Order: sequence, then structure tokens, then C-alpha cells
Amino acid sequence: MKITAVRLGQIAVPLRVPFKTALRTVDSVRDVVVEIDTDTGEKGFGEAPPTGVITGDTTGAIIGAIQDHIAGKLIGRDVDEFEDVIQEVQKAVVHNTSAKAAVDMALYDLYGQLYHIPVYKLLGGARRTIVTDITISVNPPEQMAEDAVNAVKRGYDTIKVKVGVNPSLDVERLLAIRRATGPDVRIRIDANQAWTPKQAVRILDQMEERGIGLELVEQPVKAADFDGLKYVTDRSPVPVLADEAVFSPEDALRIMQYHAADMVNIKLMKCGGLYNAQKIISAAEVYGCECMLGCMLEAKISVNAAVELACAKKVITKIDLDGPVLCSEDPILGGAVFREKEITVSDEPGSGIRGIETGKITWL
Repeated sequence: MKITAVRLGQIAVPLRVPFKTALRTVDSVRDVVVEIDTDTGEKGFGEAPPTGVITGDTTGAIIGAIQDHIAGKLIGRDVDEFEDVIQEVQKAVVHNTSAKAAVDMALYDLYGQLYHIPVYKLLGGARRTIVTDITISVNPPEQMAEDAVNAVKRGYDTIKVKVGVNPSLDVERLLAIRRATGPDVRIRIDANQAWTPKQAVRILDQMEERGIGLELVEQPVKAADFDGLKYVTDRSPVPVLADEAVFSPEDALRIMQYHAADMVNIKLMKCGGLYNAQKIISAAEVYGCECMLGCMLEAKISVNAAVELACAKKVITKIDLDGPVLCSEDPILGGAVFREKEITVSDEPGSGIRGIETGKITWL
């Protein structure tokens, strides 16, 4: 199975409601799609969202990295030379982790098809079904409480609440949500780097004193503030999850070695794909560190790849893969089945993605 072409396209999928965090507001998913063609007719699919405010990767940067630096390394290569081909992708250009992730997942898709095995079984095969949380965007407290209640009515028992816009309101936001949802719903919060270390500890103490009962807090301080992250972890009454601070296996290993956070969030777009994500998982298994498998605001192809990994490994104990259920439509054919909080991986060879609905993609 030799690679004959690398095609790029763009999709636009509207969201049910605007997605608001401390970093950005988005009303639709606009991603770059990768299709890798082979001489045997199989196609591998990947996808990358332009999340410049987090990864630094814009649409133009993703397209340019693949067209100008990565695609040429792949044409004519045999998919069975997998380790070497994957490493060529990682070495082709510095940074540009989203572009690398999109190509990486397409290659894993082809490798699974070559040997007639689903990617999740190729990587470990721990389970077929996982349960995700759902994200509540930053809004006034009463709106967030209403959104949380609606999520519970849809069957979700774990919600992830965005905070950090006007930190003085964050305690009131969480109080309103807890009162509206009752004591049995698990609540995670994500500050998206919005707080200072001392501010984070103060706010988390207040939330605990008010009886909100948080499961975890995600990335309370700036991504580069390693010492600040450790300061919060050492003093917080709530377990701390590192997200934007973890871009590479080296980042994850440093956090685990110094216990700068209690858990790490693996996102394919930050680490460059399934290949590097597995390195983070190996470190987590050695250090006994729980992992969350998360996503950016992405459509189904790239989230499907994350589902494959989440279903492969038991050290991934927390799931934040709600991108497709936040969308108002799904133009992707095949792959995992998303039934609100329950996600079931495909047993088709590779990733199970068969293509994109006619008229829903613009090929470049």
C-alpha cells in the first residue's frame, strides 16, 4: 500500500450555540481535512482545527505546513514503513502540531486498514464505549445554570464549566449551576489560563467553602507558568488538571516528575497526533498519573481519532470529547457513534471514516 497523493479540504459545521471561553468565542467549526490516497484504493482521513489562540496554528499555517513540508515526505512511501513514515511527519517541520496530528491520524487510519484492524485495537483495545462530559460556555450565572440543567436533561452526568471571564463572578456561576443541577452531577471547571496562582487558590477555596464540590480544575494559570501551576496544585483543595501546559511528551513528563499537576490532559492537536500521545500515556502509566483525553472545538474526524485512543488505554480515565455533539450537524460518514454522553468506537478497519457528505467539503 503506497501513498500516491495528499489532498486537503475545508469543512464548516455550525454549532448549536456559540462556544465561549476565557480565550475566545466561536459559532462554527471550520477545520482542515486531510485525505491520504493509496495505490490500492484505500483512503486515510485526518482533520485539524485552526486554534491559533492555543496552538498557534491558523488555517493558512496548517495548509502550508502540510503542502510545503509534510506531503512531499509521504508520496511514494509504503504505509507498512509506518514507524519511519510517522517520524518523517514529526521531523518535517518544527511546531505545527495540528498539521502533524491531522496527517498522523490519517496514517494510523491507513495502517489499520492495511492489517484489517480498528485503530483502537491496534493501540490496546481496552474498551468499545466511553462516556464524555459536555461543556457549558461562559455566560451570566442564570444562563449557565439553565444550560447545565438542559445538559442533565439530555443525560449528561458530568459537565465541564468554562470560567475565567470576570473571575469575581466565577463563584456565583458555579453556585448557580450546583443549585440548579443538584448534588449528584459531577462538575469540572476550566479556567483556560485565566487566573494568577494566588487568585486561583483563593477562588478554589471559596468554591469549596460554599459547598460546590468540584471534581477538578483545568489549567488555572498561564501555560508557561510551571511554578505557578505547581503552586496551585500544592495548595488547592481541588485536583488540578494540566492542559495548555502539556504540548509534548517532555512537558507531560516534567509535570509528572515534579507533581506540578495531579493529572494531564492529552489533546492530539497539542502533541502532534496519536504517535506522541502514546508517549505521554506511557509516562503516565509509569508515574501512576491519570489522564484526560480531550479535544479542541473539532468536528468528527479528529475527535474520532481521539476516541480510538481513549478506547485503547485504561490510564485514560476522564473523557472530554464533546466536539461533535456541540455541532448542529455531522457531515462525516462512518466512524464512532455519538449518542450524547455515550460514544461507541467503530469496529471497521482503521478509523472507520468513509468520507464526507457531498457538498459539505471544499477541496483545495
